[in-house]
Amino acid sequence: MVSAEDAKNMRNGIDIEGTIERKGEPRTVNKKMGGTIDVCDAYLIDEAGGEIKLTLWGDDITKVKDGIKIKITNGYTNTFKGEVSLTKGKYGKLDVMN
Repeated sequence: MVSAEDAKNMRNGIDIEGTIERKGEPRTVNKKMGGTIDVCDAYLIDEAGGEIKLTLWGDDITKVKDGIKIKITNGYTNTFKGEVSLTKGKYGKLDVMN
């Protein structure tokens, strides 16, 4: 497992655990290949208190809420408007721990 601070400097293959905080309201965005998908931002807080923005897509939005612990396996980061965010992506996994 990596820390939130370490994850910010990684591109992919990120395995991290933490607690969801400040989950925002879902919004609908247009997909590149057509159609739409819901997306929602939250923050993942690790055991050391570090935090990283977490972007949730589709069905993952309803899986999590503030205060629950999750584990991301094989996640990746990207940078949008100068802020690093973590997502599970197509090949990653999001597990609810509690």
